[in-house]
Parts: sequence; C-alpha cells; structure tokens
Amino acid sequence: MAKYDDASWHYGGEYPENLQDENAATHIGMFLTWCIHNNLISEELAEDSQDELQSVKRREMTGGEFLMDVCDEKFSSHDLNDLGNGFAKAYYNDDTAFGKKFNSFADDYSETFDRKAEENDFEYESFYHVEDTFENYDLIKPQIDQRFEEWKEFSGA
Repeated sequence: MAKYDDASWHYGGEYPENLQDENAATHIGMFLTWCIHNNLISEELAEDSQDELQSVKRREMTGGEFLMDVCDEKFSSHDLNDLGNGFAKAYYNDDTAFGKKFNSFADDYSETFDRKAEENDFEYESFYHVEDTFENYDLIKPQIDQRFEEWKEFSGA
C-alpha cells in the first residue's frame, strides 16, 4: 500500500500554530472529493463507508472531514481503484513525468487559490489557510478535471 498523503505529515511539521489540525486535511480532502465524485474509489472503501460517501456526494460532508473521520487522516492507494491510483500516482505525487510536463496537484492547488486571493485582493497566510468548503472545491475541480483528461491521453489510460 502506497501512502499518498497524511494530515499528520503537515500538522506535525512546519505548520501554522494558529490553525487546527483539520486544516492540514483540506487539500487532501479536495482531491479525495474529486475522486469520490468520479467513482475512482476502491470497492472496499465504498462498502465500508457508504453513508459517509453519500454525505460527500450530497455536499453534507467535505472531503477534509471525510479524510479525518473515515480515513484516519491518511490518503493511500487503499482508498482508490486502479484508475484512481494511476491518476494519483502521476498527479498527486510531486516530481513525476506527468507532473513535470503538466503540473502536480499541489502546484495546481496553490496556483488556484493564489489566483482567488489575488482576484479578491487578499493573500492566504499559508497553503493551509484555504477554507475547507465546497465553494473552494468548485474552484479546484475544473483544474483536476483537465488534468485527468490530460493524464488519460498522456498515459493511454
């Protein structure tokens, strides 16, 4: 099992003192939300977490909340099906051939929310200050959609 990310890696490192641990799950949760909405989750996660997955799909629970409450703060290959894992390995991870040609998720996330801040004349104090909302998910979703299409062409998936 490959672990893609873990909220504790973030709040256990150089992390703003004024933020709750849950803020470390926001970016992970947004990618996971996209995977849930695109049916890229594993059969086991689907069977074990039917109610919570429906809550994410109905926008009653954010992906960050799902990660913290259901996935024990961790995002791993165990959570995704084969197609989802192929995409996550290429896009979610930094320093991949796909990421070098197009962009990584972390770079797209930073660029998306830096643009939002600039357009609204403010600045996020850090990567972790982006609010865990569906409004923000809706900003990053088209970028992930585009990268998924690029990845399918790039990888032949």
